[in-house]
Amino acid sequence: MKSAIIVVCTLLLLCQTMNILIVNQSVIDLCASFFTLLTATVELDGTRRSADSLVDQLVCRIWLTRQPLLSFLCTSTYGIMLMALDRYVAVVYPVWQNNNVSVHDA
Repeated sequence: MKSAIIVVCTLLLLCQTMNILIVNQSVIDLCASFFTLLTATVELDGTRRSADSLVDQLVCRIWLTRQPLLSFLCTSTYGIMLMALDRYVAVVYPVWQNNNVSVHDA
């Protein structure tokens, strides 16, 4: 764990667009893995849910629909696409990227 913190701090010191995207992708994948593990291990009993209970409403609308898991998986896909686009621009238009793409402008 300590080495992971050192790596993240080192990446943040570099402050390049690609490094920020890699750290962002790592956090998203960690959250997706966490919700995949929760989805696989936590099973709710088949009791009937009450429409009046706020907890039952949240369980029904968020957990049973697997919305957190699907959101993180979709976000992970978009993050990978964004990294691919960043690398494409860096290879095809290197001068334009150096002049126009900045972490501070984002």
